[in-house]
Amino acid sequence: MHCSDESTGLRAIIAIHSTALGPALGGTRFYPYADEQAALDDVLALSRGMSYKAAAAGLDLGGGKAVIIGDPATVKTDVLLRAYGRFVQSLGGRYYTACDVGTFSTDMDVVARECRFVTGRTTGAGGAGDSAVLTAYGVFQGMRAAAQVAWGQPSLRGRTVGVAGVGKVGRHLVRHLVDDGAAVVVSDVSADAVAAVRGEHPTVRSVTSSDDLVGADLDVYAPCALGGALDDAVVAALRARIVCGAANNQLAHPGLDKVLADRGVLYAPDYVVNAGGLIQVADELQGFSFERARDRVTLIYDSTLEVFRIADADGVPPAAAADRLAEHRMAQVGRGRGIWLG
Repeated sequence: MHCSDESTGLRAIIAIHSTALGPALGGTRFYPYADEQAALDDVLALSRGMSYKAAAAGLDLGGGKAVIIGDPATVKTDVLLRAYGRFVQSLGGRYYTACDVGTFSTDMDVVARECRFVTGRTTGAGGAGDSAVLTAYGVFQGMRAAAQVAWGQPSLRGRTVGVAGVGKVGRHLVRHLVDDGAAVVVSDVSADAVAAVRGEHPTVRSVTSSDDLVGADLDVYAPCALGGALDDAVVAALRARIVCGAANNQLAHPGLDKVLADRGVLYAPDYVVNAGGLIQVADELQGFSFERARDRVTLIYDSTLEVFRIADADGVPPAAAADRLAEHRMAQVGRGRGIWLG
């Protein structure tokens, strides 16, 4: 659904990929896309990823996503967010929104003034707050599972982990890694973000760019910024044994998962390991409990191991194994449910 409101300057697209398992849930990305086609390509890919993420996480939710076109630093206003909320409300519960790049829990409180179908709200409003907290925790659990497969021990102690992007999620992931005894190297386009992480964790090192990070002597590479981080050049230069990060849609094109596998790189599928944020905001639909949500996110360790088990048994890369797991659940559970009407 293309959304336009001239009086507030709103230009947005809401994409619902699947309601086979339940209402679609996915965040709202506020980003200065080059043009509307770039925004459409992104929201379609992201909404598909949310369907697979919810299915692989065992949630009774479908997949959707929204993008608002523009620079949030200059065009985000309360009236624009309220106009967006009216569009979400018009879908009658087929799509629940939440935070993503460029939006925050406080923004969701504004959207909720016009719309009942909002998650990721502030704790003061009874919501889950910052979903980056459990997203990072889930990625850490997925990384532990990958370490178990690669080295026979579910720990990053003594390993060198490169984190590309230390914004919302990456900074929380760094804390888990440091606490686990890993040596951490970071990069980010924002010098302030790097400075903040190094100020909190003095042992963390930084490099100038993600290219420098990719070519570094790493055990684990964790892409935690925007999608498409793993392209042909990155895969060719990568020296890490494991790739496990928070970014969505990390593979720039189909087939790269096989290239990684052929090179002996263990890839933890992004939508499996980064499902913690979705699990966190989905818990709001039951009345939020951080402890309950954290317990569910801890199970990402087990689901990641299951993906690796299927990959080994079927002789396919982990990304294909994750797709098979998610598609099987959507087909089996969603077969008789049809379109979600609320």
